[in-house]
Order: sequence, then C-alpha cells, then structure tokens
Amino acid sequence: MAGLTQERVLDVLKQVKSPDGKGNIVDQRLVADLFVSDGRVVFSIKVPAEQAAGLEGLRQAAEKVVSVLPGAETVLVALTADKQPGTASTPPPSAAKSPKMGAPMPAKQEVPGVKHIVAVASGKGGVGKSTTSANIALALSAMGLKVGLLDADIYGPSIPKLMGASGQPEVVENRIMKPLEAHGIKLMSIGFLVEETTAMIWRGPMVVSALNQMLREVAWGDLDVLIVDLPPGTGDVQLTMAQKVPLTGALIVSTPQDLALLDARRGIAMFEKVAIPVLGVVENMSHFICPDCGGQHDIFGHGGAKAEAEKMKVPFLGEIPLTMEIRQQSDTGTPITVSNPQSAVSKAYGLIAAGLWQGVVQPSGDAARSAPKIVID
Repeated sequence: MAGLTQERVLDVLKQVKSPDGKGNIVDQRLVADLFVSDGRVVFSIKVPAEQAAGLEGLRQAAEKVVSVLPGAETVLVALTADKQPGTASTPPPSAAKSPKMGAPMPAKQEVPGVKHIVAVASGKGGVGKSTTSANIALALSAMGLKVGLLDADIYGPSIPKLMGASGQPEVVENRIMKPLEAHGIKLMSIGFLVEETTAMIWRGPMVVSALNQMLREVAWGDLDVLIVDLPPGTGDVQLTMAQKVPLTGALIVSTPQDLALLDARRGIAMFEKVAIPVLGVVENMSHFICPDCGGQHDIFGHGGAKAEAEKMKVPFLGEIPLTMEIRQQSDTGTPITVSNPQSAVSKAYGLIAAGLWQGVVQPSGDAARSAPKIVID
C-alpha cells in the first residue's frame, strides 16, 4: 500500500464534495497549503467568505477521510475564506456591531477541564513574551498548580524550543490530540505539527481555525490554569481569543522602551474594550546585569512599564532583568525557573506568578492593587 504522501491525501480528499455540490474540493482547487510529514497532515480549504461560518461540516468531513489513511497520526484542517472579486467585504471582528447596552453577550464555549485561561500578550514582538509565558507557567506549577501552556503564535512558535519539547502529539479517541509534556507542564504548539523550518504562509481565518483546534481538540485534562502565549499585536488571534474563549484575564508584557509601551497601551485598550480584565503588566528586560562586573545598565530605560501600568490603572506585577543566564537556559530548553530555581530572577518570576494568581482568584474590584516589590540583586 502506498505510503502517506501528498498525492495519497489529495486522492482521498476527492471524496469530499465542494460547497457548490458540483464537484470535489480537489478538482476545484480548494485544497491549499498541504503539508505531509512523519504522520502529520496539515492543510486548508478555501471557501467563499459568505459561507465560511456554515461549512464546519465540510472541514470535519475532510479531516475524517484523511484521518483513516494508514500512517496519518495527526490531521489539522482549517477553513480559509477568499473574497471573490466584486463581492462586498466582510467587516472585521472589530467592526462588528456591539450588543446593545444591557443585552447579553454571546456565550463563550468552555474548554473542558480547564478552570482558568490567561492570555499573555504584547503590543509588539521582541519583548520576551514567550520567555515570560514559559517561566510564569513553570512558576505557577512550582506553586502546586496544574498548568498547561498553549503556543498561539502560529507564524513563530517558540514554546517547543523554550521548553525543550519535541515530537508529535498522540491522537486519542475522536481525533483528540494528547498534549506533550515538559517540566511538568502540558504543552501544545503548531511547532509540534509541522517541521521547524516550515514557513506558515497562512491567512487570518486559517490561523484562527488552527488555534481553535489546538485549544479545543486537545485532551488537556484537569488544569487549574492554561497560559496562552499570544502572537504580538492586536489582530485576528487576539480578537478571537477575546470574543470566543472564556478568558479569566490577560497579562501584558513590555520593555520599558517608549516604543514598546506605546504598543502595550494598545494591547491593554483592546482587552478593556472587549471586557477582558488586565491582570497585570510585567516589565521585561527592565535592565541589563553585566555578567563580568555585576553592574546594572538601563539599556531600554527603566520603570516605563510600571509608570504606564499606573497611568492605565492596572496592576504592575514586577520586572525581569536582561541576563545572560535567561538567554542561555532558554536556548537549551531548560528555562531559568527550572535550571536555577533559587536565583534572584527565578524568585522574581515566582513573585510575578503569585501576583498573577492572586488576580485570577480575586478578580475585578481590586484591579489596581500593588504587587510585592521585587528587587534583583
């Protein structure tokens, strides 16, 4: 029998009828971005934008016919909507009509077994958000909590490298994926489903669909908290999480630099606009500690994130310095909170995690509470 190849996948996908019922999705060239490697199959189905919301059955049918192929261990299928020339544009989520005052908000679908979901966000890239997400997840785990970590950055997944995890998720009953585990944390990332060098050239709708599968088609088990490492910015993924996922709150990561703070301000405003509590702000790369002399240098400035948090009336949870050890341990897949839990930096992550958890279990009313003062010797 032929092995699992792109040709074999396309052959079985000819069983799936196209939305107009006049052919199949392969002959009508609706299958795109097909990736097949080591038992993993990932592809998108291009559908008319105006019909996308009602074609979940089509996506499931395509996933099912591929899943029965010998060797197909993990199948990820997403719908992506193409606007046809001359058709009216579909308004983006931010332009959708808001519910009238007093009207109930649409119900958000819970994630079975997960008590709390916290999004870690930043207005711009390069501020160390993923490193912060990983170390805070580990610090929460060290507090005795059951923790999961979802890498929602489809274009640039960092969590597999940061956590030293590799391999392919095992598929259990009903095509549900079993998350990988590292350092006691349950993990899911697109990085486990495609090759490390694969460029994810996907449109927004496909990214959102893939994220929804990684969130809801995963056997997370019983978790006290699921940390979601969001991509930078305020686009489709952030809006989808805010509108369709029952987030307990969000954590904003920024450097003290004015440019980063400007984007962090937009991130805070976005979550507030969709009624998601901002549980706190973390100033990452707050200062550089010289490994030779031990001197402190404010490369990006200092204290900007704290001042911004006070201005926006959200909690400031603490600051993390820029050190060689953080970078080195992140590159080896053993974050500093695991490799050196007694270090001053690890203790700082621990205090930030404690402040974050306080906001999770003590929501609203005390939004502007002050966090413990954190000093890095």
